[in-house]
Amino acid sequence: MLPQAARMRATRLPRVAPRFRSTGHPPFVHTPARQASTASETATNARSAGTRSKNFIYGSALTLALSFGYLYLTDARAGVHEWLVVPAMRQIYPDGEDAHHAGTAILRALYSFGLHPRERGNPDAAGDLEVDVFGHRLSNPIGTSAGLDKGAEIPSQMFQLGAGLVEVGAVTTIPQEGNPKPRVFRLPSQNALINRYGFNSEGAELVAMRLRQRVREFAYHAGLGLDQEAERIVLDGEAGVPPGSLQAGRLMAVQIAKNKTTSEHDMEAVQSDYTRCVEYLGKYADIIVVNVSSPNTPGLRTLQNVEPLTRLLSSVVQAVNKVDRKTKPAIMVKVSPDEDSEEQVSGICGAVWDSGVDGVIVGNTTKKRPVPLPKGYLLPEKDASALLEQGGYSGPQMFERTLSLVKRYRKNLDDGPKQLPPLKSPDQSAGDASDSSVLDKVNPTEKLSETVEAAKASLPDATTELPAASSPLSTNVDDIGDSAPLLAVQSQAGNAAPAPVGPRKVIFATGGITNGRQAREILDAGASVAQVYTAIVYGGAGTISKIKKEMRDTADTEKR
Repeated sequence: MLPQAARMRATRLPRVAPRFRSTGHPPFVHTPARQASTASETATNARSAGTRSKNFIYGSALTLALSFGYLYLTDARAGVHEWLVVPAMRQIYPDGEDAHHAGTAILRALYSFGLHPRERGNPDAAGDLEVDVFGHRLSNPIGTSAGLDKGAEIPSQMFQLGAGLVEVGAVTTIPQEGNPKPRVFRLPSQNALINRYGFNSEGAELVAMRLRQRVREFAYHAGLGLDQEAERIVLDGEAGVPPGSLQAGRLMAVQIAKNKTTSEHDMEAVQSDYTRCVEYLGKYADIIVVNVSSPNTPGLRTLQNVEPLTRLLSSVVQAVNKVDRKTKPAIMVKVSPDEDSEEQVSGICGAVWDSGVDGVIVGNTTKKRPVPLPKGYLLPEKDASALLEQGGYSGPQMFERTLSLVKRYRKNLDDGPKQLPPLKSPDQSAGDASDSSVLDKVNPTEKLSETVEAAKASLPDATTELPAASSPLSTNVDDIGDSAPLLAVQSQAGNAAPAPVGPRKVIFATGGITNGRQAREILDAGASVAQVYTAIVYGGAGTISKIKKEMRDTADTEKR
């Protein structure tokens, strides 16, 4: 038996080197290499954090820049549209017509992506520029003239620029190329144009298909569906918007014209051209405009003579009455600024009354060439050469003539029908006595054969009630809708209730209107809408907003 000390040594466990708890890392050893690695890793992490911060800052700045850029570039009032886009288009497209087509295509493409210029905010919400037209209350009295959108490709885009009225066309029944190119000539020093398009048109059927698609897309987005019944709901006004503009407070006019190959001497063929256009386009328009005033279609202006004009307008009225829509479009005739003799103006107004047309668009391009402004100014050689081109002239120099014509048409139209049925003498037989009060039975569409003045002279007791004059500029509202004053004549028997002849005729004006002061002058002269064309060509997308702002500024100045 071993001694106790020996047994204790025999049972003692062997000594084992201490182990580190496994942490996945080797034991930390303070070596120079390890210290360098740690420092490098710290620096890398710091650089990574710095990079992330920079990326965040740059990303935020880029997002803000893009956001502000989007808001700026898509605001029609941005100066870039006038001072950069317009000159750039003139440089890129030396031919004015090419620039026009390119501008239309660009605007259509931008609209599809929501990147189009538009009037930001709702400056018309205050109602200070509202005007009543054909029973509708327009948000403002500034419109675009036909020619900017000949084929109704961009009416929605034009409304986005702030217009209260957009006119598309002119549209002919059969597609036609128009006159040979080049046919558009710029005069930049005068902010003017000369064109001899000659009614280049894709034809009424194609334009009608385009407008029909627009209505159906509106119906679909309004939750009404995409079928014929949805279209009917919109066209009958059950969607709560005018069927042409598809926007509350706005109206769309569609201008129609005869084909070049249709002789003005064949009145049946001429009437057919216009009435067929109505059949295709009438239900998609708030207003049908009958163009008899272009200088670029041979013989067209001869249709402004009283007899052919009355026949033509009467046929259009009949066609419009057959339009398959609950409410029919209004009808206006567009007249030339060159037919300005007293006899011509009076004759056109007589045709308007006799046919039952609702109003007149005063002004179109002119064959005349105005004196450059200011007096004595020498035109640049290129502009002087363009001024010799054949075609219709449009530009700021047209304004005074337009203003004068508006005043004359307003007076002539307000004077009422020039012809009334002849009156029998008081001692006529009982069988003819019913004719003595024929004035009591006159309605808006009956043709009249004696002047109002002659009737007053032959009837001592007769009185004539004429429409009130245009409203003052402070209100800028011309009461010409369903609530308009009626032209009326009291009968020989002295009946208290006058017989209505019709509501006050409406006047739109186009020609040389470029700023808010001029627009107010036109409205004060008796027009209900001031239309612009060349001003937009040279002023860009913000022209309409600019004119409306100037109108408001002028009104504020007058109040002080």
